[in-house]
Amino acid sequence: MSSIIVRNLSEQLVELVRDRILSGKVAADLAIRQDALAAELGVSKIPLREALTRLEQEGLIRSQANRGYFVRSLSTQEAEEVYALRLKLEPEAVALAAVEAKEEEQAAARQALEALDRVTEAHGESVGAFNRAFHLALVRPAIRPITFSIIERLHILSERYVRKHLEPSGRDERANDEHRRMLETWLARDGKAAAALTRTHIEQTLKDLRRQLSAERKDKKPE
Repeated sequence: MSSIIVRNLSEQLVELVRDRILSGKVAADLAIRQDALAAELGVSKIPLREALTRLEQEGLIRSQANRGYFVRSLSTQEAEEVYALRLKLEPEAVALAAVEAKEEEQAAARQALEALDRVTEAHGESVGAFNRAFHLALVRPAIRPITFSIIERLHILSERYVRKHLEPSGRDERANDEHRRMLETWLARDGKAAAALTRTHIEQTLKDLRRQLSAERKDKKPE
């Protein structure tokens, strides 16, 4: 029974620490202080260490010998890889899901976009999580569990880049418009159009990120 309790606690800690990382509350250049974090969360270091190991496997953090765990820095290279994989998998999955979606799954997709719109308008910190929920709602009805699992992990890795992408003024409005068009074609069961719009949406986000991350990298170079 105790191993089950520890396992459940570890799962909860994975979600808690993941949310902190994705929301930007944990800096990328500072070691995660396990003692302080364990005390703050009211847990022992054993399940916390298990959670950190899981998050390292997900690609959100990295470990350094004798230094501990660090949040991985955003990079153009990682963005290129993550978004290239999304482009290979997501449009096709969205197209299939558009055809297969039941009425309750269509309703869930509508609700996901409504929730995303509300959080975006309020400039909430959790916009990345709601963005992920909307995109996954367009994929879930495809009933391809392995593909869904991979896309879900890619969206977790994308989430910090989504927040970065939405920093410049006006991009949230454009993203909302793109999401609405994607949903309209998806609800109309036009898989081909939904896939095309999804592909364009991902490609445009990646183009913006390339310019944004490149500009920030140049600004950080010593004169």
